[in-house]
Amino acid sequence: MTITTARPRISFVIPLFNEQENLPELHRRLRAALDPLDIEPEIILVNDGSSDATPTMIHMLSQADPRVVGVMLSRNFGHQAAVSAGIAECTGDAVIVMDGDLQDPPEVLEQFIARWRDGAEVVYAVRTKRKEGLLKRTAYGAFYRLLRKLSDIDIPLDSGDFGLMDRKVVNALLALPERQRFVRGLRCFVGFRQEGLVYERAGREAGAPKYTFKALVRLAMDGLISFSSAPLNLITYLGLGSCVFALGLIAWVMGRAIIGQRPPEGWASTMVVVLFFGSVQLLSLGIIGEYLRRIFLEVKGRPTYIVRDVKRHNENLERRSAA
Repeated sequence: MTITTARPRISFVIPLFNEQENLPELHRRLRAALDPLDIEPEIILVNDGSSDATPTMIHMLSQADPRVVGVMLSRNFGHQAAVSAGIAECTGDAVIVMDGDLQDPPEVLEQFIARWRDGAEVVYAVRTKRKEGLLKRTAYGAFYRLLRKLSDIDIPLDSGDFGLMDRKVVNALLALPERQRFVRGLRCFVGFRQEGLVYERAGREAGAPKYTFKALVRLAMDGLISFSSAPLNLITYLGLGSCVFALGLIAWVMGRAIIGQRPPEGWASTMVVVLFFGSVQLLSLGIIGEYLRRIFLEVKGRPTYIVRDVKRHNENLERRSAA
């Protein structure tokens, strides 16, 4: 359905973790990109437990700019939790999620909004280039292709969290009960009319990347386990393959005995068989353990994040007036 609202309210959800070097430039470029647009912007800056000056800077921006809302989490809950917190706080007719390191350029936001006005309910960004090291580019490319290959739903290649969602899509996301969230996967799960927007991903503006190798591996595991039953199917195939291998080995030994040949001797062949089946069992237990871990986390019912405070321009004015 084509959007007919003269000045729609668009929310921009930006998770931040120790981004004091990038926040001033991010705000400047956002203002430059949004001022010419015929929209009512709401900029939601989510402080994900930063230990630098990011919380203070968010508070100052919320005082100076009525469009800025600061969501302060009680500690560092992680990127996906911070995105979820911002989405829950937004009030816009549409929501755009983007990173705070300026790798998602504000200059392409106009294109997202134009696609939305033309009727798209989800507009996801597709990266054509990544200005990062060869190893990281290779790892990201392998992950996205593996996720697309194994996922039970259709997840577009090279698409991250950067994208626009209509209010009905946001409401559908918020209605999902799961707590361990992989936002880009959930965005595909809820469906609606989705379109891709190709862009060139820039390099980080300043500071060090906040996603460590361990965090990237965990994100990849969350994506695979949340939206794919392939690892569990792998266990079944490994079990069947091991049975066939064992039966073949038994038949070979018995055949040699029947025709009068001595069975093979030595500890090497025995150790190979023991180590092979032991490895299969440990791999199977590890995969099952990951699924059990997610069930355990969901059953406990702990919240995805905890909001310590929300900074709004009107509330800041009211406090100063009361003082």
